[in-house]
Amino acid sequence: MRCLLLAALMAIAVPASAKAQDLLVFAAASLKTALDEIKTGQSIVPPAQVKISYAASSALAKQIEAGAPADLFLSADLDWMDYVERKKLVKPGTRGTLLGNRIVLIAPAGSKASVKIAPGFDLAGLLGKDGRLAMADVNAVPAGKYGKAALQALQVWPSVQPRLAQGENVRATLLLVARGEAPAGIVYASDAAVEKNVRALDAFPANTHPPILYPAAQLSDSRHPQAAAWLAGLRSAAAKAVFAKNGFTVIAAHAATN
Repeated sequence: MRCLLLAALMAIAVPASAKAQDLLVFAAASLKTALDEIKTGQSIVPPAQVKISYAASSALAKQIEAGAPADLFLSADLDWMDYVERKKLVKPGTRGTLLGNRIVLIAPAGSKASVKIAPGFDLAGLLGKDGRLAMADVNAVPAGKYGKAALQALQVWPSVQPRLAQGENVRATLLLVARGEAPAGIVYASDAAVEKNVRALDAFPANTHPPILYPAAQLSDSRHPQAAAWLAGLRSAAAKAVFAKNGFTVIAAHAATN
């Protein structure tokens, strides 16, 4: 049964069209819009046959642990990169902080809702009688963990904890609000920036949650000849411009996050 479960996890992570010669990138779901653009811009990163698998950082880390043949890992928080590194699955000297982000409270684009995030703000009232707050899994997925920490710091967590609609990753959360299936949700600022069917109501103060940082690294089993160059390309000026356009904060230097 355990073998079947691990095989299923790896099947989710590795695109069906991926081939042995492909450069396989595991990336947090929130990076999809920006990385897809970077991938198609062959002047931004070195030319290569690249396949990118997007999911929650927690799921990707577990798949890497299970032996999924990824070359690069881009996590939406330090914890899951730390997890992979403790398993000695990160190639020494390749890890660094790539990006930063913020979390925001969103509503459907047509919503008339208005709120100022502050200690004790009436988030439950914003949801109405039957509405739920869309969040990524608050116990495992970085966006959910950041959101829970912020709500706890603002002393509103008890009022909304029984009314969560939890998604498997932050893009699933975004979709719930974009479709009008939830009156509000917590996502990254970068997600809100690329989805026309939602609007950001307010940003959570940075001091209410751990810093939102995206570390990137080459994995220890990677043998792809373009892996290091492609990782370096993500830190190029052209790639940084794409990330910034998509709502991320670009980390100026290749800061170690070991």
